[in-house]
Amino acid sequence: VGEINMSIIERTNKVKAKMDQGQKVIGSFFTMGSVPVLEILSMAGLDFLMIDTEHGPYDVETAQQLIIACESRGITPFVRVKDYNRNSVLKMLDVGAMGLLIPFIKNVDQVKELVGYAKYKPVGERGFGGGRVVTYNMDPVMVDVRDYFAWANRETLLIPQCETVEALESIEEITAIDGVDGIFVGPFDLSIAMGIPQQFDHPDFTAALERVITACKKNDKFCWVLGVSPEDVCKRFEMGFDGVLTVDSHFLIFGTIQYFKTLEELDKSLLY
Repeated sequence: VGEINMSIIERTNKVKAKMDQGQKVIGSFFTMGSVPVLEILSMAGLDFLMIDTEHGPYDVETAQQLIIACESRGITPFVRVKDYNRNSVLKMLDVGAMGLLIPFIKNVDQVKELVGYAKYKPVGERGFGGGRVVTYNMDPVMVDVRDYFAWANRETLLIPQCETVEALESIEEITAIDGVDGIFVGPFDLSIAMGIPQQFDHPDFTAALERVITACKKNDKFCWVLGVSPEDVCKRFEMGFDGVLTVDSHFLIFGTIQYFKTLEELDKSLLY
């Protein structure tokens, strides 16, 4: 009779482990939905993929297949859920997401509810299901689920998104909540909410980023942000962010532009 290859609680969240060691992480939102594209990105050196079901065109069933593909290629799968409702949170965890990004957070009470949905007792009140995340109850650790609860609460990351003025104004309280593992800053929506759309060098926006970073560091939480270009990524790391995400389509766009730019440099007769 076959045996389970690895107990659930022997797995580690490689992204969390890397940040715990003081290292920076780079990931990408995954919106294109193609498994071959996912495999290519996974093999190219990213630390994680953020399967985007808020702005991406898919939901739980497709996310599950993409998570399985991530696992097969050794890259950590995260999911940005479509909203902060219980089912949106619970189902993505049940299909194997190692972390969730929660959009459009506005207040402390919402975050406390999220912790209740996403973390098992004694931290929260997450419901238990016998699906793939617990190897369909075949793992011996299911003899005492408390070991699994402790593992899931530690290794599965809950990341509210700071993209509203209300969240920014409550960021010190939000980052102090037990069960919140980190914060992601959505720069486009936050700048729009602040009345300075896409003015990422505006002093007020820079101050907002610094406020989020300070709150995260004070409460021992990590802090992520979007960074489209390599220059953006370096700039955000220099500011003190622990992780930066880009977008999968940008790799295709930048790669294609660079390809034809190089081609023109090699042969001036080719003008694209």
